[in-house]
Amino acid sequence: MTTDEVTWDVRGPVAVVTIDRQHRRNAIDGRTAEALAGALDRFEADEALRVMVLTGAGEAFCAGADLTAIDTLAPRAAGPDGPLGFTRRTASKPTIAAIDGWAVAGGLELALWCDLRVCSPRSKFGCLERRWGVPLIDGGTWRLPRIVGMGRALDLVLTGRTVGAAEALAMGLVTSVVDAPLAAAVELAEQLAAYPQETMLSDRASVYDGWGLSREEALALEMQYGLAVVEVGRSGAQRFAAGAGRGGASAP
Repeated sequence: MTTDEVTWDVRGPVAVVTIDRQHRRNAIDGRTAEALAGALDRFEADEALRVMVLTGAGEAFCAGADLTAIDTLAPRAAGPDGPLGFTRRTASKPTIAAIDGWAVAGGLELALWCDLRVCSPRSKFGCLERRWGVPLIDGGTWRLPRIVGMGRALDLVLTGRTVGAAEALAMGLVTSVVDAPLAAAVELAEQLAAYPQETMLSDRASVYDGWGLSREEALALEMQYGLAVVEVGRSGAQRFAAGAGRGGASAP
């Protein structure tokens, strides 16, 4: 399901999902959360779509939960998806956040949900819910330490301070800072979509599923997943041996 608050745009193998509640800096109410969950369902169901880009309209990515409509989110808190749409789920295919402006509170948690984050120089990040006594319940306490490390995560969670784009890049919170983040995110998504999918998705799953396992367990899982797609790798190696992709050129 999509609504006026969440728009859907297909660009070849890329789905662009846009939060559009500009009068609330794209803060999310219950209707918007339902639409985000529906957009993820739509992305997952379409095999032709290989990467999802999540972005916000206007001058913000997302300001988090709409505190003026918090009662509309309450029924989702105990559900399987998460209050802000899909934050307790993990997409089976790559996701990229294109951030231009504010990505704070639950909006930061939505950005953390994505595999990669591209932002503009004017973007701002922070756990601003700290000042209102609102807890992080959309995955931020699990994802943030794994992306920026425990020390930096505790700094952001405890102080609720605002971080600019340059500091976000330095701490690894974002992967790049560009003038046109949506265009850059779509270009990156197209690059990911052009790779052999089976092995890329297998490696991605190994990164997520191996986190927290012992070294021996994680390496065994990596081998298990790798063996399941080894024929794809063998085919690629044969193309390389035949001369494809030499000198850094993209393989056909």
